[in-house]
Amino acid sequence: MIGYVTIGVSDMEKAKTFYTELLSGMGAKLLLDMGRIAFIGESMKGPSLAVCTPFDEQPNHPGNGNMLAFWPGSKEAVDSYYQKAIELGATSDGEPGQRIEDQFYGAYLRDQDGNKMAFYHFG
Repeated sequence: MIGYVTIGVSDMEKAKTFYTELLSGMGAKLLLDMGRIAFIGESMKGPSLAVCTPFDEQPNHPGNGNMLAFWPGSKEAVDSYYQKAIELGATSDGEPGQRIEDQFYGAYLRDQDGNKMAFYHFG
């Protein structure tokens, strides 16, 4: 159902490097680079993440309440991706842990531009 999600960034090269390295373990790669927007994912036929400099040429701002959520496949993978994001320059917005009894395990971070992301596992 989701084609792609777009987030605004201040430094395209830094954002492309961050997200392609972070998500490479899930099969993601740089699919299409059009200068001010680039698409990262497994294939152009599936969902992808687009990073871009804002069209109106104004500074990017992370949305309040907006968040990218990635499912890496296990609680252990949540921990691993959280640590990898920190190593790549993200900041913690909630360390990995069980959030809702035994139903939801998650970790929350912000990229270099303040965009919020989560890695999660149900169960």
